[in-house]
Amino acid sequence: MKQKTIVFAAIVLVIYACSPKPYGSTNKMYRERSKSLTRQLLGQPVDPVNDTIKQPAYWVGTTNFNLRKPSFVIIHHTAQHSCPETLTTFTTPRSAVSAHYVICKDGTVHHMLNDYLRAAHAGVSRWGNLIDVNSSSIGIELDNNGFQSFDSLQINSLLSLLGRLKSEYAISAANFIGHSDIAPARKVDPNVYFPWKKLADKGFGLWFDDTRDSVPAGFNHIQALRMVGYDVKDTTAAIRAFKRHFMQDTTRRINEADKSVLYNLQKKYM
Repeated sequence: MKQKTIVFAAIVLVIYACSPKPYGSTNKMYRERSKSLTRQLLGQPVDPVNDTIKQPAYWVGTTNFNLRKPSFVIIHHTAQHSCPETLTTFTTPRSAVSAHYVICKDGTVHHMLNDYLRAAHAGVSRWGNLIDVNSSSIGIELDNNGFQSFDSLQINSLLSLLGRLKSEYAISAANFIGHSDIAPARKVDPNVYFPWKKLADKGFGLWFDDTRDSVPAGFNHIQALRMVGYDVKDTTAAIRAFKRHFMQDTTRRINEADKSVLYNLQKKYM
């Protein structure tokens, strides 16, 4: 009986070893790309050919350096209909888009890219004076078509992940933001159902106070949006992005209640 059990276990291992691995080919591409980048890091910088600049006879490598650390977390919804669909998109070279993490509705977390590497998730975007958001951020995609509430299992996994990222990289609470915040004219994710207040209560993102000071006469809400971080080139888009994040509202006009929240937030972001 014991011998039959051993034989059966061996057969199972052989079947498993011979079975096709999901994403095996794209994982191979990841490894090859990582090795290529490693070779570039290990290589000595090539001095530019310039007749007017005197070049040294040898390269001097500093002993004091480290990897760049991310300082922002950008939260997205996938705008697709399943985790497998999103994983396929992010493992298809022609899509030219990616994220560091994908979190499925059941809470499964796919870590698709090393946190220190640059993903293609933010696109053309801006937050304050930062115009290359991809180079300083981690992108997290939540499986959601853009018209749904977010499952509690998914949000629990997100909170756990954010806790690790905040601790590991010392990311400021103010630097947990959404895709629509950094690209208000292009994006609406992670949609009006996203529980930003729940995140802020845990230290991931800022939120307004329940009791707020009166808005002073002459308050400039466009200037306040800029001070918070929004790109106000398209003022209507900036207003809608702000209201989507903090008011769960997508209307175009800013009212007195909105101004009260914005005035309160402006002081927190200053």
